[in-house]
Amino acid sequence: MKNHIVKIIAVEPVTHDVKRFIVKKPKGYKFTPGQATEISINNPALKNEKRPFTFTSLNNNEYLEFTIKIYDRHSGVTKELGKLKHGDELIIRDAWGAIEYKGEGVFIAGGAGVTPFIAILRQLHAENKIANNKLICTNKTESDIILKKELDEIEKSAAAEIESAVEFAEKSPYPSIDTIYNKIRGLNPFPAACNFIGMWPMRYSDWSGVAWDKGDLGNTA
Repeated sequence: MKNHIVKIIAVEPVTHDVKRFIVKKPKGYKFTPGQATEISINNPALKNEKRPFTFTSLNNNEYLEFTIKIYDRHSGVTKELGKLKHGDELIIRDAWGAIEYKGEGVFIAGGAGVTPFIAILRQLHAENKIANNKLICTNKTESDIILKKELDEIEKSAAAEIESAVEFAEKSPYPSIDTIYNKIRGLNPFPAACNFIGMWPMRYSDWSGVAWDKGDLGNTA
């Protein structure tokens, strides 16, 4: 897997604990919306500490973008990423991952798990193909919703259905399994596929005729 050293062009806040990293794009670098790459910080102490993060830019952008939750309470890679600024360097590898758009359906994510879907939704929006796709994204509070303004604009312009789940977050940080089931049952048209990234023990066998595509990027702290 080839290594690419890339300079950071900008670091911008997205929420109180999520940052957007915009970096130079290596010549000829390609990925499929939904895919990830392994990232490390280009310094002697951290260059081998690789963590997977998904692209939130599009292939036709002249830069690469990553939207990353920073875990300041952990002595880990994201805490160190949160200290970086313009001009610092990252090491990225080739793109990988099976998460990609396979047709209309429902995208279900918990918190920062929405990031693989951001590039997919941006691509569909750019091509005017949002159509009957739905996004259900759960968050602890409204301030935790990643790119809420952009998602609201996509929903309005495309007549899509996007839920940023504070609306049904109940009394716990994340909704119950039954809440998610009931939300999907009420969709019209009923989805042909569900793309899921999160932490719930979803009972895939309960959904006859629905294709589940479960993604897991593992530990990114």
